[in-house]
Amino acid sequence: MVEITVFIYGLVVGSFINVCVHRLPRGESIILPRSHCPACHKTLAFYDNIPLVSFLLLKGRCRSCRVSIPWRYPFVELLHGMGALFVAGQFGLSTQFVVYFLFFASLMAVTLIDFSHQIVPDAITIPGMICGLVASSTVLPSGVVNALIGLFLGGGLFYLLAILSERFLKKEGMGGGDIKLIAMIGAFLGWQEMLLSMFLASLTGSVTGLLLILLRKKRREDPLPFGPFLALGALVALFFGDEILYRYFMLGRP
Repeated sequence: MVEITVFIYGLVVGSFINVCVHRLPRGESIILPRSHCPACHKTLAFYDNIPLVSFLLLKGRCRSCRVSIPWRYPFVELLHGMGALFVAGQFGLSTQFVVYFLFFASLMAVTLIDFSHQIVPDAITIPGMICGLVASSTVLPSGVVNALIGLFLGGGLFYLLAILSERFLKKEGMGGGDIKLIAMIGAFLGWQEMLLSMFLASLTGSVTGLLLILLRKKRREDPLPFGPFLALGALVALFFGDEILYRYFMLGRP
């Protein structure tokens, strides 16, 4: 029953993330109006808004207009259900589980929005910085000093990169949304895991960009959203950062 409860909790959070992904880029409230069909704008009854279950019962179509419901909705809900189980497995049913799972959900929202709209909403990152600092000062192992260093160091490095890119390359090197996102990651994880997140994001982003150019899917001058790679790096650092850093420093010893 514990696993089922955690899974359902993840599904519910995933359903809310779907609302955020749809509404935040459009400047809409994530609270009002109630959930509705994007096609016919019919307000959904509660039994048509049950995560994952309603999609299956409705066979992937709106009850009113019969327009297909994008597969993204059940996928995001299922992803968060599985994510909740994984985070709980890593940190147990604790306050840390609640904090880290909400961090996970925020990163998923950033990833989906940045992929679709090429923006990282302040509505996620700025409250995220505050939540990260509060959580680090109370329940997270990083501690508030570590979190403050991570926030300012991450944001400062990306801000410096943006200035240098504009001055010497005459183009935007790092968007303001990415600067705030790495600052949020630093607030939750601390400065060491933040630097690891930055390194992993740069590595995976460079490799992905190169592959897309070689496959002629993108040109060299085409923008590539960096938020998803930062999110991926942060999740790897969250779940495996201690082991990665331990092995790195141990291998570096004579």
